[in-house]
Amino acid sequence: MWPYEKDIDEVLQTHTVFINVSKGQVAKKEDLIKAFATEDQTEICKEILKKGELQVSDKERHSQIDSMFKDIATTVADKCLNPELKRPYPVTMIEKAMKDIHYSVKAHQSTKQQALQVIKLGKESKKWKEKLLKFEGLTVEKEDRIEDQLTIVFLVDPGHFKAIDEMVRTETKGSSVLEILSYKEMVLGDEYL
Repeated sequence: MWPYEKDIDEVLQTHTVFINVSKGQVAKKEDLIKAFATEDQTEICKEILKKGELQVSDKERHSQIDSMFKDIATTVADKCLNPELKRPYPVTMIEKAMKDIHYSVKAHQSTKQQALQVIKLGKESKKWKEKLLKFEGLTVEKEDRIEDQLTIVFLVDPGHFKAIDEMVRTETKGSSVLEILSYKEMVLGDEYL
């Protein structure tokens, strides 16, 4: 793109400056002078090419994000083996896992960097689930990830609260918290627990 291409006609379809190209609205002479201090449309086009930003439609942006999402999943699949089968995970399984943790693609970061983050997030999530599932009767109800924050919602006997709270504070050096979202009332014979 300009300034790498020496022939400006190879870059531009027209030397006309538009206010709204899709509606065919051409910029007025006084608007050009006010914005660019000149009415020379070729010079204005050169300045726009040098200093302007490429505008991408929502559809193009969405397509780019989808493509990056697939590239990230493919890279993760290439770098990870299912330990039980000694084979790579299917890309569709990685994509589903990424959707399950609500992974957001970052358009300004390389797909390789993001794939490494996804692998790290997956390992971290797996580690925490394994630790939690050691507590008798614990069931994971929901797992969510926003950026680098992992949230695991689980159901557990209240008798385990203190031990789980201690584990979370110790393992994360106080950077994570355990919250009670709700209490579940159970009937045992004539007693409410």
